[in-house]
Amino acid sequence: MKVLITGTSGRFAPYLVRELLEHQHEVVLFSRKKPPEEFSELEWVSGDCNSITDCLSAMRGRGFDAVQHAAAKPGPTDAPSSQTYNDPNQFPLTMQTNIMGLYNMLQAALRNDIGIFIQTGSNCALGHGYRISGRPFQVDYLPIDEKHPCDPEDSYSFSKLIGEQLLESYSKTYGMRCHALRAAGITNEEQRKKMAQQVKPQTSWNEWLFPWIASEDLASAHRLLMEQADKIPVFGTYFCNNDDTVLLENTLDLVRDYRPDLFDKVKPGMLEGHATLLSNQKLKDTVNWQPVQSWRQYLPK
Repeated sequence: MKVLITGTSGRFAPYLVRELLEHQHEVVLFSRKKPPEEFSELEWVSGDCNSITDCLSAMRGRGFDAVQHAAAKPGPTDAPSSQTYNDPNQFPLTMQTNIMGLYNMLQAALRNDIGIFIQTGSNCALGHGYRISGRPFQVDYLPIDEKHPCDPEDSYSFSKLIGEQLLESYSKTYGMRCHALRAAGITNEEQRKKMAQQVKPQTSWNEWLFPWIASEDLASAHRLLMEQADKIPVFGTYFCNNDDTVLLENTLDLVRDYRPDLFDKVKPGMLEGHATLLSNQKLKDTVNWQPVQSWRQYLPK
């Protein structure tokens, strides 16, 4: 397949480029900044997803089969704790890039007859992190899956949830095959080694729920959704995190010790060992995805 990949000067997209090249796909890179030197022989289109003109120009007449949209603002630029909170030139950027930038890419894909669109979304669409009001996120059951209610308070989480709804609209309205991966704590090998070196016994609950995803495993999920797009439902959102947590402790022990109010909300037979609190079963069932990387292999013997 011929694929346009956005955000290729970012931290995750290079892993996606390598994954698609390894599986014999043809890729074109789209980003504001020059991609890494290792991709110097690949075609690069300089552009910004915030510019509809750039998006249309990047796709026009190139015969793409799919768009892999990894470009995004990775946090809330207007959060009260953000350094850009009082800068009117900066604080709207999360909403502009993650909503209007996505809209621009979808419109450009639509107008160039590109039928497959895969987005790097975020588990933050759930709303469990970046809590502003002080009101805790309500957990209805564990592990949490895609059917769990969302309750975002910040612009980043809100933008990712609205992004999913926008993708769903394009699937329902135009028949585009659109999918969003709710990635959580994207880590490369160097970061996984640091996780193992720095991990300490957990002494409290954390609203982020301790998920993580290896960059390589997220890239394989992107590829599988694209390759199997004509065999699966036309729209889907999927939690994409590895099978375990970032903690040394067993998950059930953690819930029992620090959130006993949630212990009765654990589904029977679930959360054994280091099991994740965010279920990735839907992604596994849909495209036969399996995460293979681990940070635990780097733990001191």
